[in-house]
Amino acid sequence: MASYLDDYVLDNGLTVLDTEANALVICSQLPADYTGANTTYKLGTKTTPAVTLGNGATSGRKAAVAQITDGSVSATGTATHWALIDTANSRLLAASTLSASQSVTSGNTFTLPAFDAVTLPDPA
Repeated sequence: MASYLDDYVLDNGLTVLDTEANALVICSQLPADYTGANTTYKLGTKTTPAVTLGNGATSGRKAAVAQITDGSVSATGTATHWALIDTANSRLLAASTLSASQSVTSGNTFTLPAFDAVTLPDPA
């Protein structure tokens, strides 16, 4: 599974995802930067997604995204990836593959189940 985690998140920890991710976008492929996530591959947006921090399933810490039931679809296509973005600073924070791809149609809504976006392991 291909994923992306920005240096800013690595440098500042998972708190960045909790405090600065102000949109979750669904994309037609894995974006490599903010423009890819918010323009080139964007199929839909959920503003102010609920991101919470907690313990990882077996160790470490995680950032989890709450279930989404009211995302807004802005383009027709097949969503295969999600991305958490900071629109205030034009920053792609994290992105990865959806658990299942979904066909979306412009003007409709999209839903996603709750998922663990990022898990950082405990130090060895």
